[in-house]
Amino acid sequence: FTSTRDFNRASRMLNTGKLAGKTLYISGASRGIGLEMAKKAARDGANIVVAAKTSEPHPKLPGTIFTAAKEIEGLGGKALPLVVDVRSEEAIQASVEQAVRHFGGIDIVINNASAISLTGTQETPMKTYDLMHSINTRGTYLVAKCCLPYLKESAGKGRNPHILNNSPPLSMKPIWFKNHVAYTMAKYGMSMCVLGMAEEFRDTGIAVNAIWPRTAIMTAAMEMLGGGGGISNQCRTPQIMADAAYVILTRDSRNFTGNFCVDDAILKEVGVTDFSPYLAPGATEDSLMPDFFLDEFLDHSGAGAAEAEAIVARAEKPAAVKPAEAGSADPIEAVFGQISAVLSEDLVKQTKAVFSFTLSDQKTNWFLDLKNGAGSCGKGESPVESDATLTMTSANFNKMFAGKLKPTAAFMSGRLKISGNMGKAMKLEKLMGKMQTRGYSTSTLGKNGGFSKL
Repeated sequence: FTSTRDFNRASRMLNTGKLAGKTLYISGASRGIGLEMAKKAARDGANIVVAAKTSEPHPKLPGTIFTAAKEIEGLGGKALPLVVDVRSEEAIQASVEQAVRHFGGIDIVINNASAISLTGTQETPMKTYDLMHSINTRGTYLVAKCCLPYLKESAGKGRNPHILNNSPPLSMKPIWFKNHVAYTMAKYGMSMCVLGMAEEFRDTGIAVNAIWPRTAIMTAAMEMLGGGGGISNQCRTPQIMADAAYVILTRDSRNFTGNFCVDDAILKEVGVTDFSPYLAPGATEDSLMPDFFLDEFLDHSGAGAAEAEAIVARAEKPAAVKPAEAGSADPIEAVFGQISAVLSEDLVKQTKAVFSFTLSDQKTNWFLDLKNGAGSCGKGESPVESDATLTMTSANFNKMFAGKLKPTAAFMSGRLKISGNMGKAMKLEKLMGKMQTRGYSTSTLGKNGGFSKL
């Protein structure tokens, strides 16, 4: 594909009509990945149950069940928008029965609704823990349970029933647990539903599979979590998940079940070789942020080491900040001296976060306040409460602020531990990326080693 127009034409060509007249129950379908999956099916003329909580516009996130329904119908599908809280058994059961009365049955279930908090044990309130487990694991189990009688009817009629969960492959590598054990448990619960239900329902002809993105996906929620549109240069669009889901849902349910699929791998199986049309604005294949839970991205000996090294190598950029002035006794102090030179009220308005840095090998603490006044930074504990604390070695700190190691790559490989607000931490990466994309390098440093502007 050479343009957006070519992609849209090819994307329509990918539709085979196999979902025409099928009824899909999709949780979390009012926006993002769920909505794109619904729109993909709508192009075949499918019936879509838009099951989500948002009936009134969200102050920060676009889309409601009604705007989603309008988009679905505009593409040739039929829509039934229903307010559903997947934490409520009564709400799910009522919505399923209403969907069956309206469309005559249910053929496909997509469990897309999910909650996320990338926080450590001490930083995760039990209210947040309960929310993630109620939506991710329990909600997925409950939607499948309530839809099961109708999926069995669909199987009996030879209508190729599927359950598809937006959840990752199961890996017991400690790195996927250590920084956000509560979220991992909740997300893996969705994947365990795939593992168990695929075998439980195999003889009935109901397929149960999982789909997971290889990279970060650009959605309004990701933009809000990442601190703005700048995060898009590390993402693919949700269309890649929608196209991959379509491939899975049109496969024979009796012969394709129990699989943990990765979006681009599934598309490669049907002949897609150019993934550039799925790049979000500003992104390149080299700038993409790998998603969690894929062992190939791990940066240690054993499985996936070669791929992980390639990811880290791609993250290396020309230095945005000199690690230290020549002859400086303390490279870390030199870096903060350079940061101090670019602090401003505008930068504070853009970031609105306080960061603490713990250098594990030196056992020292530093802070960067980009929330108050014109900003401040220095050695020691932050005088105000930190939004995120980043723990790493001094060597990795220097690499990170020199633009040679992305915080995401460091976090994924275990070189960086983040506690507190992950969304705020992502703003730090956005800030570093902005420094790099605006051409800051050793050649643009002023006499004092700082940036001339931001």
